[in-house]
Parts: sequence; structure tokens; C-alpha cells
Amino acid sequence: MQRKLIQFKERGLYIAPIDTYIDPWRPVGKAIITHGHSDHARRGHGAYLCHDDSVNILKYRLGEDIKVQGVPYDQVLDIDGVKISLHPAGHIIGSAQVRVEYRGEIWVVTGDYKTEDDGLAVAFEPVKCQHFITECTFGLPVFKWKPQEVVISEINEWWTENVRLGRPSVLSSYALGKAQRVINSVNHDIGPILTHGAVENTNEVLRASGIDIKETIRVTPDTDKSLFNKALIIAPGSGINSPWLNKFKNASIGIASGWMMMRGARRRRAADRGFVFSDHADWLGLNEAIKATEAEYIYPTHGYTNVFSKWLNEQGYIASPVETEYEGEVVE
Repeated sequence: MQRKLIQFKERGLYIAPIDTYIDPWRPVGKAIITHGHSDHARRGHGAYLCHDDSVNILKYRLGEDIKVQGVPYDQVLDIDGVKISLHPAGHIIGSAQVRVEYRGEIWVVTGDYKTEDDGLAVAFEPVKCQHFITECTFGLPVFKWKPQEVVISEINEWWTENVRLGRPSVLSSYALGKAQRVINSVNHDIGPILTHGAVENTNEVLRASGIDIKETIRVTPDTDKSLFNKALIIAPGSGINSPWLNKFKNASIGIASGWMMMRGARRRRAADRGFVFSDHADWLGLNEAIKATEAEYIYPTHGYTNVFSKWLNEQGYIASPVETEYEGEVVE
């Protein structure tokens, strides 16, 4: 199998002609970052390149003093004959696929992606290439997502019923990405949106970057407790699994995750409701995205890599899994 332009090294995905890595998991001199989640954007690199909307996210998460350059989607950078461009991945705000072209060889590294337009992140755009490095977090046929508006309607109904019963509604959701999708999509007429500090810090960074995130209220010791039974309270899994939750008496706990598709996942995490809601492509989305690239060589990097590679080979692709340290979607 051809592996020339991008090599799979112990530090990450390596572009040899320009001594640069994509989403490296060990410190390197030059790193191209697909998005701001911690398994893809790590500390310790000499210089970072990312999409414009990820610049402030990286500074917030990795330190204000990092050396980072932002570029818009579709702008081509010619670095010693290697053409680099970023293209929408649809995963979260600022997420990008990285297109790399050199001497007629074209690779695309997706990072993480989803194919449904969530109305917040720039929607996924297929990029034609010969070599396609893809996630497959949910690379089994059982993973099939409902449309976003259906899941948001389910969250609204759960929240409304909890308000009727006088119970706080606490929803576990990633602080970067999924939380903002929920905030911008649910019905704010039901009640206020309260947020854990990790979510609100992220909201503030995004708002300062010009991203329109609807009104939320940070939970502090001074927060009016009369709001609790009316509110949708959004927190990361780390908040749900900490004493922070104790301030919300008799709360109903919900989890928004693609893993809620799996039988028993909600019960194992002691939640009242599980909402199948993911920032990653489902089975159909993965297959449609791969087909649209017209790539011959496919490299699944994280998820059900062996099973998905076998499936792709049966469909006529040349596929083999690649071991990385990316995590995909994790229920904390």
C-alpha cells in the first residue's frame, strides 16, 4: 500500500517534505491542528496552524503564549512545493479537514467529522483525493442518527416535563461543540439555560471570536436557586460526576452522546435519559463521505477500525487501520 506523502509515525501523521505533523500526540516543531478537542490539539508544539475559528480555542486550552496561525477554509498555502489547505469538517466550530498535495499525490486528513449540518459549525464538504484518513468512531451499521431537530425536540420535551415536576434538568454534554449545539437549538421559552464553568468559559471564548452563542447563565454560589427547577443545566461529564451536581436537588440527569445508542449505556452511567446526539458521523455518514472523496486508499484511525476496514475492502477500497491516540467520542 502506498504511504509516501503522509507517514504514520510514533508522534503522529507526518508530512515528510515539510517536516510537519497533523494532530500530533507528542511534542513536535510544527503542527497542523484539525480542531480544538484535547485528543487532537495538545500542548508542547513549537508552532500551530489551524482554522481561524480555532485560534482562540487553542489559546484558551493550550495557553495564550502559544505560537499559532489561523487560516480560512479553502486558502492554499504553498510550503516548499507542498500545497496545504483546510476544508470544513462539520464536527465542531473551527474543525477542518487537511488537504495535502505534493507532486500529484493528494491526501485528506479528516480529524473528526460529521456530515449533518448542525447550523453552527460550517457544514462538512467532501474533498476529492487519492488517500483519505478517516475516523470511524461509530463505524458499525447499528449507529444511525436521527435528524438533529428530532433529538432537540426530545430534549425540549424532557426539559418541559421536568419543569412541570419541579425538577432541575441537568444535561451532560461536551463543553466544546455539543454544548453550543444544544444551547443554540433548544427552545429558550421553556426556561433559562444555566452552565457549568467549563461550558461557560468556552462560550465566552467563542462569543469573543464573533460566534453567535445564545444567552446562558454561569452557575456560581450566588446564582438564584429559584432558577434551578426551571432551567436546562448544561455540564461536561466531569461536572456530572462531581460534588458540583449536589447543588441541584432531585435533578433529572440526561446524557447527550452517540453512545446512548448502545443498550445499557445510559443505565451504566446512572442517567434518567439518554439522547442519541453526536458530533461524529454515523455509519451512513462515514460511507457517504468516503464515497464522495473518490479515494482509492482509506485509512481508518480511531473507532471500529478493524471491522470498518474489512467492510471497506469488501466494497472495493484498499483500506487498512492506522493506530493513533485519538479518542473519538468519550462518555466521561
